[in-house]
Amino acid sequence: MTPRPGLTGEATTTVDHTNTAASLGSGLVPVYGTPALIALLELAAVHAVAEHLPPGSTSVGTHLDVRHLAATPVGMSVRATATLAQVDGRRLTFAVEAYDETEKIGEGSHTRVIVDTARFVQRTEAKLR
Repeated sequence: MTPRPGLTGEATTTVDHTNTAASLGSGLVPVYGTPALIALLELAAVHAVAEHLPPGSTSVGTHLDVRHLAATPVGMSVRATATLAQVDGRRLTFAVEAYDETEKIGEGSHTRVIVDTARFVQRTEAKLR
């Protein structure tokens, strides 16, 4: 199984006190925080390819280039989409966007790499030794 360009994924959330800039330490205002936006965009990309990866594999994020275009207040819904734009070996590049209930709030690109899950975890845990 190999992911192919054109795959899409989506993720949604509702802005609450846990994902505001003030709560996440990325600002002092009670609006949807950029770290939360980035996580939602990554989750949309994960959803786009999860069922199309080889058995025993997963994808890990390696690069984000995102613009946070507009603020979203507590109580409003946010929807992120990711479209697989390019596959280069194990490297997957996505076009990502996010919208609240009234406008586009984020856009950019996101790169993920396909890894063998067990090997990746083993190599990472080796840092503890």
